[in-house]
Amino acid sequence: MERNLQTLKRSLLIAVICFSFALPFFAQTPSVVRNIRLPLWAELDAYPGLKLSDGERDSTADSDADIEDEGQFDFPVSQMRKIAPFIINGMVYGWNFVYVPYDKARGVEEYLEITEIVPADVIRGGIHYTSPWIENNNLNCWVEYTRTDSQVQSYNLWASIQNPVIAGIGYASVEKGFEGIEEAARESLKAAIRNHYRKTIKNKPKEITGSVLIRKFPTLGIDSGRYVINLDFFLECGRILEYSVY
Repeated sequence: MERNLQTLKRSLLIAVICFSFALPFFAQTPSVVRNIRLPLWAELDAYPGLKLSDGERDSTADSDADIEDEGQFDFPVSQMRKIAPFIINGMVYGWNFVYVPYDKARGVEEYLEITEIVPADVIRGGIHYTSPWIENNNLNCWVEYTRTDSQVQSYNLWASIQNPVIAGIGYASVEKGFEGIEEAARESLKAAIRNHYRKTIKNKPKEITGSVLIRKFPTLGIDSGRYVINLDFFLECGRILEYSVY
């Protein structure tokens, strides 16, 4: 019994840490509307203190590993609980945004604020971390979420209305760790909004508001010490506030 508990514990830890080190390259699949299933990888060398013996590697098996085991992994566990719901919530419910374009003449810096349309706590309990395995010195696992019927209807509504599709690439230093992943996602949205409205608005506005839903699985990797994330969104236009004319 004790040996079985130890094996289960190792499997739980592997699935937890898989997401925490780094996000993988995500591939779009036809199941994105109902089933969100993201393959995740992380280098074993990312945390030199964590090493598995040959016996431990052989003993790891498929496991649905919702986070229960913490202890010395409190930090990666807490970060995973922030990052996974952040991305998946953007795919299921989307984000509201307030965007202020850069305006050199007026001394205005570019600014983006995003808020959740629906709190991420609504989907947090439905996220599962499954099937951990080790290959080429990488920890791998799957992050899965199944949309409810109402969430599927919401996605189809976003897709059926004449909402433009916008896309952008965002960057952030890997030295920022887990916060860098979220920053790169925000920068991707900022670039998508900027690129879209530059083509549709003649005069630079004071402020733009709206909502977005992540349209398909993100593509994210690491290049030259930076996280690089590519996201595309359905855009629901809100208000465009012009500068007053004096």
